[in-house]
Amino acid sequence: MSMTMTNQKPLLSKFLSFLLLSLSLCGYDPLMMANGLIPVGVVLDLKSPVGRVAERYMSMALSDFYAVNHNYSTRLSLLTKDSGNDVIAVASAALDLIKNEEVQAIIGPQRSAQARFVIELGRKSQVPIISFSATSPFLSPSQNPFFIRTTQDESAQVKAIADIVKAFGWWEIVLIYEDTEYGNGLIPYLMDALQEIGTRVPYRSVIPPSSNNAEISEELNKLKANHTRIFLVHMTASLGSKLFVLAKNAEMMSEGYAWIITQGLSSLLDPMGSKVMDSMQGVLGIRPYLFPSKQLKDFERKWKRNLTSIKTKTKSTTSLNLFGLCAYDTVWALAMAVEKIGIVHSSFLKKNASDSNVDLGALGIFEMGTRLRNTILTTKFQGLSGNFNLVKGELEPSAFELFNIIEKTEIIIGYWTQERGFSKDLNDTGEEVYSTSKKRLKPLIWPGYTIDQPMKLRIGIPVKKCFQEFLKVDWNSPTGDKPSISGFAIDVFHAVLDALPFPLPHEFIPYTNKHRQSNGTYDELLYQIKTHKYDAVVGDITIMPHRSVYVDFTLPYTESGLSMVVLVKDDESKNLWIFLKPLSLNLWLTTGATFIFTGLVVWVLEHRVNSEFRGSPKEQLGLIFWFSFSTLAFAHREKVVNNWSRFVLIIWIFVVLILTQSYTASLTSMLTIQRLQPTFVDVKEIKKNGYFVGYQKDSSIKVFLINQLGFHESKLKPYETPEEYDEALSNGTHYGGVAAIFDEIPYLKLFIAKYCSKYTMVGPIHKIDGGFGFAFQQRSPLVPYISKAIFNVTQDKDKIEAIEKKYFSSKTACEDQSTTISSHSHSLGVDSFGGLFLITGITSMVSLLIYVSNFVYSHWPVSDDNNSIGNSFWSKLVELAKHFDQKDLSLHDFKREESRVHAVVNPNVFDPSPRPSIDEMQSHSRNSIEGANDVVIHDDNKSLSSSSRHGDASMQDVHNSS
Repeated sequence: MSMTMTNQKPLLSKFLSFLLLSLSLCGYDPLMMANGLIPVGVVLDLKSPVGRVAERYMSMALSDFYAVNHNYSTRLSLLTKDSGNDVIAVASAALDLIKNEEVQAIIGPQRSAQARFVIELGRKSQVPIISFSATSPFLSPSQNPFFIRTTQDESAQVKAIADIVKAFGWWEIVLIYEDTEYGNGLIPYLMDALQEIGTRVPYRSVIPPSSNNAEISEELNKLKANHTRIFLVHMTASLGSKLFVLAKNAEMMSEGYAWIITQGLSSLLDPMGSKVMDSMQGVLGIRPYLFPSKQLKDFERKWKRNLTSIKTKTKSTTSLNLFGLCAYDTVWALAMAVEKIGIVHSSFLKKNASDSNVDLGALGIFEMGTRLRNTILTTKFQGLSGNFNLVKGELEPSAFELFNIIEKTEIIIGYWTQERGFSKDLNDTGEEVYSTSKKRLKPLIWPGYTIDQPMKLRIGIPVKKCFQEFLKVDWNSPTGDKPSISGFAIDVFHAVLDALPFPLPHEFIPYTNKHRQSNGTYDELLYQIKTHKYDAVVGDITIMPHRSVYVDFTLPYTESGLSMVVLVKDDESKNLWIFLKPLSLNLWLTTGATFIFTGLVVWVLEHRVNSEFRGSPKEQLGLIFWFSFSTLAFAHREKVVNNWSRFVLIIWIFVVLILTQSYTASLTSMLTIQRLQPTFVDVKEIKKNGYFVGYQKDSSIKVFLINQLGFHESKLKPYETPEEYDEALSNGTHYGGVAAIFDEIPYLKLFIAKYCSKYTMVGPIHKIDGGFGFAFQQRSPLVPYISKAIFNVTQDKDKIEAIEKKYFSSKTACEDQSTTISSHSHSLGVDSFGGLFLITGITSMVSLLIYVSNFVYSHWPVSDDNNSIGNSFWSKLVELAKHFDQKDLSLHDFKREESRVHAVVNPNVFDPSPRPSIDEMQSHSRNSIEGANDVVIHDDNKSLSSSSRHGDASMQDVHNSS
């Protein structure tokens, strides 16, 4: 019999639970008859899915709690008020419950907009207001001490949403939310989180809850027209269900779109009809994770069993509902707190008596309110929704689960926690490091039943025939319709993507026509970004000011500037006149003039004092040229005796030394190294002669040549390939070619490297552009990230040199490495030696002026009063010139010479030899003078003077006798 009683106890317990549930659903609570009843108000919208589910969950919570804790002395009595979706009705119901029913706590209200006034009533009466569904961050328990939130704040999901956006590399997203306190409350937090990861929000779509289908459709069409592809939806189920049906009708649930829904809508998918679920295919949702405990599984079975036994007129959810579970845990927490403080009867202190149900002044103060609130805040247990632990008046955030809607099923693709970020399994201990990589998520299906991620960066690629080292589109690839795209620009772009802190899905779309040819110019291609055909353009895109009007450029990844390339010619180093090339014509003329001037100065300084600088006019003229030019080889024989001459000669020999050494070095360089000279070095020369010039076809260089350099359009020829450049320059100006090719420096360097020393770049570099860069939509949030990555890549010498070597190394090996190209004349000019010529000129001129001044001062003729004709200036000047041509006998050399002459013309009387003739005497005199420097005569001044006078007298006698 004991066995029979034992078997009957579980059946009896189940029967009693079913009976209690049935009575509760009928509005009759048998616990009302017990002692220690605690009245608790419940304010719900019983016409809404959340309200209906919450009411049943709370009824089950009461029966389950007291079935387990049947020995408790207190019992909760739930007094439910149906407020509908009306803020005033909610406030009226809450006021009636506090004033007339003297409830000791209120569970509700259901919506955030309804809670604000009820929270204020709770503060005045010190009645705890406990909400399991008012999730708006605008409602802060820390600012409202009698407000308790037994669910997670909506802002708890913001970090997880931002990580989702970051994981999929979405650089812009549109927010769609309802215009209520619930909808507006989350937006500031979302904006801050998205801004932190660099995602731009170009538009926010605010939809009032009262909007009809036409108004919602109009807003969706506006979003579609703006080419928006990624949406984040934050609204309640009633408005969200209409939105997605209309979005599908607008063909916005197709391939290329992505939709994310927040936890408010994610937690209420089950009550929605099949039509709504069908329109949400591919949607990505986030909601709090429910730990699958045994208690939760038992409750789920019980819930489904009760639904089958109770017939309702409205559709009810068959799966677990998050808000319902939070309501269930709220009842348990309140029951535990009431029992813990031992409330057995109502304890309200009345301030004013009033029969009105809405008189705020008649509200009493619940004496045990503060104690009950504190007890609820410290209550902890393992509930159906997870760990019930209130932090700062609200439920502690837990993990979130990410799901993908496929047909009518919600497929879990991963989880998110504050500690680890994404993970495929919360129990996987191998993923301890925080990560936002989408590799930690399972594959998902996007709208349009595709696995291709939406919002791939649509990158336009120019198609060109020339310089394919930078960019090449190969249609002969084995991939079929998709061409193979390669080149220096593409490899740089891939290196930049690797340097980004987030993935950036993309696809390359060549800008071609149906014949797979280029569909237009670079400007036309870039304009397609403004029309939203492309999100970006990658390639050898020149950063130009006029293009910045409709696109944003990144930092350049190449050097900038425009120049011209011309044909070079050999300088004919084997020319007969190569020896004249080291010095320019001006330098030759200047040097010759200086030679003559220096010789003339030395002759003037030495003529009166040095016999070697005397003779017939022809001899003296020859001596002037001979002496100065002989200093080139330091071969002059003449000695100088004047100190001023020596001073001039010292400086001049130094100048000659510098000139000869420079000449030797330059001539040696010309004879040993082949030099090439450009055919043209100046744009003005080309324009003056009316020659043609070339430029790269479909580039903006044509405009620059016309507007800036002043070329006539008829003198411009477009070319496409380096081979065409070569042919045009080789033909030259007289055979249908061009004098020069104008292009950007990266192209010209590649062209010159290909043809080695055949061409050269000359002229100034025109800074008309900023180099090659990548173009994006204006105000694109990707531009700062891409620019920073470009800077890092270009500063990494190993990485950038490896890319350059891949495409340009084969072009840099020239056959003749000994060839030197010079865009300027290699002859030495006057400018190189201007200082030397200035020094020697000043030295010679100063020496000459001092000498002439002293001579004029010492030998200026004295005026004769008796001879007026001889006193004229010109006659004196003639006399002075005659005197200059005479020997200066006061000088030592001439004294010595005259002494020897005197000894010859006055022979010793005892000399038996016959007296020589006058011609013999003159010849002997010249010979004696020539050897005077080899003889030293020691006579005092007196004897020398006498001998000189005697010699002069003797010579005079000889002349007289002749």
